[in-house]
Amino acid sequence: MIENLPNWIDLTFIVTCILTIILFHFSNGKPKKLTLLIIVWSTMQSILAYIGFYQITDSIPPRFGLVLIPTTFLIIYGLLSKQQKWIFEKRETKISTFLHSIRLPVEIVLFGLYTHKMIPGLMTFEGRNYDILMGITAPLIGLLFMKKIISKKALIAWNVVGLILVLFILFNGILSAELPFQQFGFEQPNRGINYFPFVLLPATIVPIVIWTHISDIIKLRKEIKTTTQQGV
Repeated sequence: MIENLPNWIDLTFIVTCILTIILFHFSNGKPKKLTLLIIVWSTMQSILAYIGFYQITDSIPPRFGLVLIPTTFLIIYGLLSKQQKWIFEKRETKISTFLHSIRLPVEIVLFGLYTHKMIPGLMTFEGRNYDILMGITAPLIGLLFMKKIISKKALIAWNVVGLILVLFILFNGILSAELPFQQFGFEQPNRGINYFPFVLLPATIVPIVIWTHISDIIKLRKEIKTTTQQGV
């Protein structure tokens, strides 16, 4: 854990991560095995970060690849045809839309890390990170969709914007980390993600957010197509 960091920052982030997993669980038909896998993965990454494994940043290949590479493959695997069928049958879009509310406390935590010189300013809402807009609008969009005030096409558009925003800050975060290909934040690099519990941002929260956006877009598009075909 990061020394001299206020307890509220750690606690807020841990609660946010737990809430993310809970919302994921209930928005996907309560998949016990998948949720257990996420918990085991998060625990393993937490232990590695806690013992300082990721704080060694000059190794070749970079140790942080153990976070980025597996999650990338898991997202791709989760979007294959077989999984798309499961998404179409199990996904509760109303709940998955509310899941993105967790991005508001995440942004508050990131700002706290910035003020303690653990991430660059570009990763906060004062810099290049506009992801806070998704956290603010998610409850409203979710409520409007539940009440059928906005259409599925509008929800798709919102998800596309959210996907772009999270990918944008993800790449900025990676390129400002102390990695061989660092491009930004040299005066104050992205060190926070090398520590527990903040390693769970790229290891757990961001992959869930990205996969939820993409899978919701796929599901909503299929539902619109199916409805159109049935109406013909």
